[in-house]
Formats: sequence, C-alpha cells, structure tokens
Amino acid sequence: MSSTLSRPPVLESNIHKVAILFAGGPAPAANAVISTAACSFLRNNIEVVGILYGYSGLMQFSPERPLEEGRDYINVTHKFLKRTRNTQGIMIGTARANPGKDISHPDHFKDPERTKMLRTVYEALRSIGVDALISIGGDDTLKTANKFKLFQEQLFEEAPRIPVVHLPKTIDNDYMGIDFTFGYFTAVEFLANEIRNLLADAEANRSYFVAETMGRSAGWLPYGAAIAGEASLVISVEDITGKYEASEENTDPKTGKRRIRRVMDIEEVVKRVVATMRVREEAEGKQFGVIVLAEGLAELLPFEHIEGIPRDEHGHIAISKLNLSRLFCDLIGREYTRQTGKKKKITGLQLGYESRCAKPQAFDVMLGSQLGVGSYRALVEKRLDGVMVSVSGQLDLNYVPFNQLVDPATLVTVVRYIEPGSDFHRLARFLETYVHE
Repeated sequence: MSSTLSRPPVLESNIHKVAILFAGGPAPAANAVISTAACSFLRNNIEVVGILYGYSGLMQFSPERPLEEGRDYINVTHKFLKRTRNTQGIMIGTARANPGKDISHPDHFKDPERTKMLRTVYEALRSIGVDALISIGGDDTLKTANKFKLFQEQLFEEAPRIPVVHLPKTIDNDYMGIDFTFGYFTAVEFLANEIRNLLADAEANRSYFVAETMGRSAGWLPYGAAIAGEASLVISVEDITGKYEASEENTDPKTGKRRIRRVMDIEEVVKRVVATMRVREEAEGKQFGVIVLAEGLAELLPFEHIEGIPRDEHGHIAISKLNLSRLFCDLIGREYTRQTGKKKKITGLQLGYESRCAKPQAFDVMLGSQLGVGSYRALVEKRLDGVMVSVSGQLDLNYVPFNQLVDPATLVTVVRYIEPGSDFHRLARFLETYVHE
C-alpha cells in the first residue's frame, strides 16, 4: 500500500519516446513546463526529445534532409534538466512556423497539397521514433495541434498515430479552458514595476506617459499591469463599445471585396483620455500620470492608419511596425491643448517584450510545473489524445478536448475576453482616476 510520501508508480505505456515542442512567443516559466514534463516521462523510462525552434526544423524534413540531433532536436536527459525549472528563456527555443496555415476548413484535409506540411511534420517525428507529442504554445499553436490530430485521422488505419497533448501558453491570458496561463503573473509584475517607475518620472516632470502593452486580443495583461502598477487609466479592446465604437467600409486586401469593419472612434477615445488628465489636474491636483493602452487596439484603428502594415503567418497585424502609443500621444496632446489652451509633455513607449523572458515568480513556476506533469498524466496515466491540459482551483488538473476549444467548422479558437462589467473589469475602474460620463 502506498503512503502519502510515495512517488507515483512506473506504469506500463505504449509510448516509448515523446517529443516536446514550444511555439510562438516566449513566456516566463517556459522552462518549468518543459523540464517537469520531461522529468515525468524520464522517470517512467520513456525517452524525451526536445524539438528545437518550434515546427521550423520539422517542416524542412525530407529524405535528403533528415532530422539532425543538435540542429533540429536534442535528447533530453536528467543531467540536462539540472536546476532548470526557474531559469529564464526557452531551453529548446521557439518559432512561429505554422504547418497548418493552408488549412482553414475541414474539407482541406482531403487536399494533399494543403496537408503537405502536416504530413512532413508527421513523417519527421516518426523518422526519429516519436510516438507522442507535447505541444506548448498559444491559441495559434493549439490550432496547429488540433490540425495535426485531425490530419492523422485521415491516415490509413494501420498507420501509427502520434497522440498530441497541448499545454496553454500566453502572457496575454486570453485562453478559453483555463483560468490563468503560466507567465501571466510574472509579466504583469514586470510591467507593473515599469509603470510604477514611469509614474515617478511623470510626477517629477509634471508629464504623462502613454504605455502600450502587449494584449493583442484581450485586455488581461494591460488590465493586470494597470491595476498592480497604479496606472491612471487603462483601455483595451473590450472597452471599445457604445460611443467609442464606429464602423467603416473599405476593401479587404485579401479578397478585394468591400466590407464593413468595426473600428474605434479615435476622437471619442482621445477625449476620454483627456478627461482623465483634466480630472487629475483640476480635481485632484495631479499634473502627471500613466495611460495604459492594449496593443490590440491597433486592430481597431481605421484603415487609413493600418494600410500597408504587414501581417504574420497567422494573419495578425505587425503591431511593432505601427507604434500605437506614439500615434495616440500626438492626438492626445492636440486635444488637451484644444480644450485647455495649454501644452503637456506626453511620451509614448511600447512595453512588453522585456517581460516575456523575465525570471519567473513562484506561482508561475508552480503552475507551469503542474501543466508539465499534466502532460505526462494525460498521455500515460489517462492515455488521452487531443486534449489541452488545464489547471483550476488549487492547481487541480483537468483535461479539455480540442473540440471544446476549437470550432470544428472553422478550425478557429475562441478568444477569452474580459467580460465588461465583470468584477475584474470593475476593479480597474474603481482604482483608476474617476471620470463621470
């Protein structure tokens, strides 16, 4: 009979070699996830390979270019994992290469040309004896994992299957199926500290900073950073409703067809920022502050501001090419002068990349470690395939099927927004400078 101090027993498994792959942007505690996942399998006498730089090497596989140890993958050992849980960076690297980019409908799996890259990935993994895959990444990587599973369902019945388990990663925390993603709290703390520094600078100079933070699809990161950093105001995509919302008609650059786009009413948003500045100055005696904007607001800019801006393989606008904060600084400065007749120094800057590989805080290490162990428990203990490992409550594990997270008709994931009027949303409104509208 086992005691509470006993380790889980070694289990019989049809998995002999598992591959761990990380894709997309970095996140603090990535190495906690990778190392605990690897250690769990190694302790069950299962070989572990770390796929280097996401799918990029796998997608180049061919008989003429076989996978090469040290270039495309590494063999992970206990010695390699020595004290790696709290380290920064990503020990196996990452990339945004997307083998499923040509598939956007279930019928596309019948097209050999569209599935070519998925087949290449499958054959590359099989060529080194991999019989299970752990995918770590954001919603785009989840979509790829789901497509890899669906691709295998089209194979001949006798073809070996590679079960795939996904571990959710994004500092944006906009994932359906899990309360908080690893790295989120570390990133929030890092950005909050930056905001606190900016506040001290702003107060000394009687000026303002407009800080654009990561938060492409939802406002969890900018809201968390603004709350913890004591920002004067935070605005994210969830806030563009009512009078702050507009629409415009233009031509879709991909299809050439006319379309109606939902956009923000920049004039109203700018006026709301200036209202905060004036209340701080006239009612509270504060001539300084920090305004936090989510980078995802760039997607809601009128077309004239984003025309010609490139997009990545997943269709996301290259936000770094736009500089949202600088654009708003100019507009806010002009509106403030128009209303008051005075000038105010307003400086824009982009925050975010600095937080992605920050030293992880304890909670993210614990959360990431549980997700890593969860991949072992899903594949070996429960023999699951096509699930995302999730954590709730006091790090309790649960497993969410891909078909509950990815629309089976469109193969697209659902973004988890901050619900307007929710207690988390209202917390920021309670704490920032009060403006009566």
